[in-house]
Amino acid sequence: MAVKIIETRILSLSLVAIVAAETATGIFLAKTLYSLLIARLLEIFFLVLIVSIWSQGMSSVGLAPDKIFAGLKKGVIWSAAFGLCAISGFAILHAAHIHSLKLIRTDLPHGTHEVVLFFFVGGLVAPVAEEVFFRGIIYGFLRRWGMLVALFGSALIFVLCHATGSGVPLTQIVGGLLFAVAYEVARNLMVPITIHVLGNMAIFGISLVMQ
Repeated sequence: MAVKIIETRILSLSLVAIVAAETATGIFLAKTLYSLLIARLLEIFFLVLIVSIWSQGMSSVGLAPDKIFAGLKKGVIWSAAFGLCAISGFAILHAAHIHSLKLIRTDLPHGTHEVVLFFFVGGLVAPVAEEVFFRGIIYGFLRRWGMLVALFGSALIFVLCHATGSGVPLTQIVGGLLFAVAYEVARNLMVPITIHVLGNMAIFGISLVMQ
């Protein structure tokens, strides 16, 4: 059984909701972690509302209530396996005198309060909002044209929406592909949500140590 197909109407309404949330917070609030938090919470609220009212409930984006805990457990297993692969890869590169950790380093704010808020927003709230949108809705919409179109299409959109600076967005490329594959295989959005949350937390933790 494949991932459920998302209707054009759901995608359109979701895009409107995302743009509205981003625009409203950008106009009425200064650009801070708090405004980002409010924007992501609004996006989660509107996306859940849209899917619940105009689609077949949260199960249409892989978040059936009775499968959330099972998805959480699978997500932890996926995260552990990917983490071991990542550690092995970094160890090999380090042995070759290639300092690869700088490729995933994230600039963190200064001050304990700001760091805690950064972890909460970027490590928990944002991944939930992004997975519902990029995998649950965009991947589900593109899935009508096959797995490969949905996989690379959703990953490309994910990378473009996170593009900053001139460097290669390695973590976004790997993450976009990994999250989509996890969703396709598990058919449970809680799996990529868990991987995304734990992955971001790990990257932020490494960045904190490297400061």
